[in-house]
Amino acid sequence: MRSNHTATTPDSGQETAPGSGLVIVDKPQGFTSHDVVGKMRRLAQTRKVGHAGTLDPMATGVLVVGLNKATRLLTYIVGASKVYEATIRLGESTVTDDAEGDITQSRIAAAVTREDLDREIAKLTGDIFQVPSSVSAIKINGERAYKRVRSGEEVEIPARPVTIHRFEVHDVRRERAGKIVDVDVTVECSSGTYIRALARDLGAALDVGGHLTALRRTSVGPYDISGARTLEQLAEHVDYLPLADAARALFPNRELTEEETTELSFGRRIPRNESDETTAAFSPDGELVALLKNKGSKAVPEIVFEAH
Repeated sequence: MRSNHTATTPDSGQETAPGSGLVIVDKPQGFTSHDVVGKMRRLAQTRKVGHAGTLDPMATGVLVVGLNKATRLLTYIVGASKVYEATIRLGESTVTDDAEGDITQSRIAAAVTREDLDREIAKLTGDIFQVPSSVSAIKINGERAYKRVRSGEEVEIPARPVTIHRFEVHDVRRERAGKIVDVDVTVECSSGTYIRALARDLGAALDVGGHLTALRRTSVGPYDISGARTLEQLAEHVDYLPLADAARALFPNRELTEEETTELSFGRRIPRNESDETTAAFSPDGELVALLKNKGSKAVPEIVFEAH
């Protein structure tokens, strides 16, 4: 899937014009997603940089960053399913539902069995309603929830539907003479799912409390950790997935004729796509021309990309 291009960075002493594409960043712990975008603006020598889906500072792993024209793909990537590797600690609750917050309650989790764990995880799998963590970026009356919490307000966030496609246990470790139980899991979920909230809700269901101690995102839609680069690697070479390759991985594909390519370049409609989903349309030479959506008997361009 991955067909990388590289642009030499200013650090190497050579300046090259950045292309359009996606950078799959392996975000380090302690960096905000905004920090990564700022870093990539400098490394790629362009202001036109954005990301598809925030990762908490505590979390590591896949952060999809768009350069130049590829920023127009980010809206479509935000809604893609995600996969996470996480560690849930049972026996302690925190104010943030993760390890960055103060412990608010401790209970002995020694009585929790694997059968108890599997039973409650099954209840948190599939289509569920989830109340996001109160210390989240969700806006309540125009202000971020975490800001309201930090100012001492009580914040109530309504539950919303999410889908947990997979909630799989890999290891269960009993620490501190069994008082604490650490559970390593993989979670595959829909966009908008809070893994911190899953940890909180699992602990609450088991009546011992719980929070997240580690979180690593391993994939966002078709883009996974195998194609990710650290910031240190990107400081040497900005390794990116070119625009056309990024779109081929994300959408159903349509190969255009020369006539259809010309029509779309003027924003005109062409015959329907085979798929009713948003479809990436490519010119005979492999260039991404447009993103199309069926409307009636025609395919209508949602976005038309300018020629290189």
